[in-house]
Amino acid sequence: MNIVKPKGATTSPKVLGRGTGTGKGCTAGKGTKGQNSRAGGGTRLGFEGGQMPLFRRVARRGFSNYPFKKKFVTLKVGDLAVFKDGDTVNRETLAAAGLISNRTQGSKIPIKILGNGKVGKKLAVAVDKVTSGAAEKIQAAGGTITPPDTGA
Repeated sequence: MNIVKPKGATTSPKVLGRGTGTGKGCTAGKGTKGQNSRAGGGTRLGFEGGQMPLFRRVARRGFSNYPFKKKFVTLKVGDLAVFKDGDTVNRETLAAAGLISNRTQGSKIPIKILGNGKVGKKLAVAVDKVTSGAAEKIQAAGGTITPPDTGA
């Protein structure tokens, strides 16, 4: 079996500047006059016609911590209401309850519990970080907070 190219799949490139009868003669598709019609014409990247370019207008000074920012998957204390009294709250149980995605569950992104909402159940919480407000609410309900089991 031979594979055949569709008709018109390969065409020869348009020849520029070879007389008016060729379809791209005279100015060769560059228009008339102006900087971009000249040989070697054109401007550098970021040039704005003499106006102060954006990359010079925007201040760039000092250190930015943005690339090194610590990212967390955040949950509210009120979200833990789906668990039963005495349950353990960790990465696996949160994924099983649908509170964190399975993609997050397998990754190394740390989980942080915030103090919004109420918890009325005794839970054993084993996540990466718990805010002080969330810790007070969990402990007031009779729960415990432990560091997560890394399995190492």
